[in-house]
Amino acid sequence: MKKSTLSILLVSLLMMSSSSLFAEEQQSYGSKVGHKALSGFTNIITAVLEVPKNIINTTNQSNIAYGTVGGLAKGILNTAGRLSSGVADLITAPLPTKPIVQPSQIWDDFDVDTSYNKVFRLDEENHSPY
Repeated sequence: MKKSTLSILLVSLLMMSSSSLFAEEQQSYGSKVGHKALSGFTNIITAVLEVPKNIINTTNQSNIAYGTVGGLAKGILNTAGRLSSGVADLITAPLPTKPIVQPSQIWDDFDVDTSYNKVFRLDEENHSPY
């Protein structure tokens, strides 16, 4: 009982702290690395939420029968994708790159389908070669 309460508290604290970190403007190398590591960790923890998200979104776009079956299949695939990108972001946290998965957190734009960007795009403030 105490272990599950502690787990719920830890996940809640993580979600609240990550939301405040994402709202801030990332300027320094340290904040970019911290943002990427935290994003990777939260994507690992919350990857399983892709299943209900996709069932809900697919049902809203079509009907309940297709939404349940198609949304379940789509949710399982996106769970694997979000989990994999979370692991990749956590491992490569010292490289300040943009997130692979969009939206970067599952609770951001909940009604938008999950998509995946190119891997290892540098997160630069300006793109000038000078």
